[in-house]
Amino acid sequence: MPSLPPIRPEDEAVAERIRPAGAFDAPADVHDPVRAGYLLRLGDDSLILGQRLGEWCGHAPSVEVDLSLANLALDLIGQATLLLGAAGDADELAFKRDVLDYRNCLLVEQPNGDFARTMVRQLLFSTWQQMLYQRLEGSSDQAVREVAAKAVKEVTYHRELAADWVVRLGDGTEESARRTQDGLDWCWRFVPELFEVDEELQSAIACGIAVDPRHFEADYRSAIAAVLGEARLPVPADQRPILGGRRGHHSEHLGHLLAVMQYLPRTYPDAAW
Repeated sequence: MPSLPPIRPEDEAVAERIRPAGAFDAPADVHDPVRAGYLLRLGDDSLILGQRLGEWCGHAPSVEVDLSLANLALDLIGQATLLLGAAGDADELAFKRDVLDYRNCLLVEQPNGDFARTMVRQLLFSTWQQMLYQRLEGSSDQAVREVAAKAVKEVTYHRELAADWVVRLGDGTEESARRTQDGLDWCWRFVPELFEVDEELQSAIACGIAVDPRHFEADYRSAIAAVLGEARLPVPADQRPILGGRRGHHSEHLGHLLAVMQYLPRTYPDAAW
């Protein structure tokens, strides 16, 4: 008589289904807090901006623009799904975390305002995101490399679309130029946070998972200045930087956004789709 019962095919099927949940079977770095923290930063940025852009659905200036913004939102939410999925359970992280647990930058959670402000926000963020993802294709982490290689193509289009609209609005009518300048004045104070390197990010840089954003800050500012020059808009004066999003210190706007985004799964936690 064997000392252990035989392993049946149905037992193997059950083991295969639960394998990702078993710590012994998981890759060694899945539970690395430095890696998870960096994935959350990237994923939260894309998730929150995707949700913001989704708010334009049905409200954009034209059908064509409505579809463009919806496609941008879908690109960003797709990125968030991959990044949060590499950090843990993507749905749990998106819908079950409280506002203080989010690690997105403050820029992406700002209200849409009018169309001009939305395009300015998109230009400022997508230019940074494209430059970041170009460099993250050399990350030491496989998941980060793979997402960056795919997403850089998407955010290149995001950047081009936003730049085109900023130029069109800035060099348009007196009213469109005023609104675009107002959008710049609102968003500019959040730009320094994109290049902030705190202790957590420094650890990710040291591991080769992340890249130091300060290395491309000069290129970023030159690129933004070039677009604004074409739009006949002055580069705003530097303001006192607003920081804290990476540490969970958010504006009041994020809580309202999450109340809408998380309502359904929190109200019906056992629902199956």
